[in-house]
Amino acid sequence: MEAHLHPDFPIDPPAPASVPSAYWVGPRHLAGDDGRLYDVVADTLAGLGWTSLTLVRGRQEPDAAPEDRQVLRSTVLHISPDSLRWAQWVLPDEPFHLGNLPIAWQVSARADLRSPLAQWSAYFTPDVPGEILAGFLAALDARDQPALPCGGPELVLDAVTVHGWLRDVDQPGARAVDPTFASHIRLGEVPPLIQDGDPLALVAGADQAALSGWQAWAEPVFGAGYLWAASFSASVPHDLVAAFADSLSSSAPVLRRVLPESTRDRLLRAPAS
Repeated sequence: MEAHLHPDFPIDPPAPASVPSAYWVGPRHLAGDDGRLYDVVADTLAGLGWTSLTLVRGRQEPDAAPEDRQVLRSTVLHISPDSLRWAQWVLPDEPFHLGNLPIAWQVSARADLRSPLAQWSAYFTPDVPGEILAGFLAALDARDQPALPCGGPELVLDAVTVHGWLRDVDQPGARAVDPTFASHIRLGEVPPLIQDGDPLALVAGADQAALSGWQAWAEPVFGAGYLWAASFSASVPHDLVAAFADSLSSSAPVLRRVLPESTRDRLLRAPAS
């Protein structure tokens, strides 16, 4: 996956042009975000007691009226009560890309209040199902020490294989795929611009494999582009990635009004009462 800058995205997630009937759909890893990724995550964080701040940066000429101010960049920042973890809605704020998709949410955590820098960060593009990201954030919020390593890669792989995902034949200890071969999760090389507090993560060396991070993505049709992508920097604790993986591979259906065009024909649907 590649990373590059792109500035032209609206502050708010796009609203669907129409409101079709609601359906319970599965599998959830192909269900998209229902056009509500910001709302679902923001509501989850509000329920956890996180504080939200809107940061707006702009430019105004000396004699210009306030309404003529030019907004250059804007983002919404959500901070946990202990200030050790935070989540940013960065879609309007010049996001870089994962697999040609813009980053929508960036989640970070630090070890203690003395350091202003994040120990690790995780990145999620649009169409990551909001339920999956909500599960990751709930696990993060429940942790007393959000930057403390816990467990190993098997936690992540066990979380998906218990739901029927398949380990990669060539790399069974680092990769798994859903039974339809549309969604993947792997431990390996981290894309450019992924921020991590371990300085060794920025340089290549003999121990590079130990600093690899988890990546997940859905590619419904091979070579036709990604539906969504997620990237976890090298220091994200494995148990938190396992919480993401558990929700990602869950067989429980999710409620949707808006279905992704690329997976519409692959989703099982039942009308919601």
